[in-house]
Amino acid sequence: MGIDEYGGGQGPGSEVLVVTTNDIPGHQVQQVIGEVFGLTVRSRHLGSQIGAGLKSLVGGELKGLTKTLVETRNQAMERLVEQARARGANAVLMFRFDVAEAADVGTEVCAYGTAVVITHA
Repeated sequence: MGIDEYGGGQGPGSEVLVVTTNDIPGHQVQQVIGEVFGLTVRSRHLGSQIGAGLKSLVGGELKGLTKTLVETRNQAMERLVEQARARGANAVLMFRFDVAEAADVGTEVCAYGTAVVITHA
């Protein structure tokens, strides 16, 4: 599995800067817009369930499930950025993920943070 398959995050030149910190060095928060979310729920398909069950017998990484989780997290982050942009933000501070089981049929991923308008200090 290459780095592109298990990585994530923003590429260069994104219109909305997303950071996990409270502030951004060299920038000043001009307006706090509020909390934004990106949510997605993915079901597990039978093939990955069987493969994961077999792999759990011998140990090791569940690469199919890892790839699915990466794709799910990236989709949640894209939705968060879309919501922030639609509300007039150019940055999201305190970015976080929550991951939970959704009714034993899939995985829920919620990306969240605080949408703000920043300017160079």
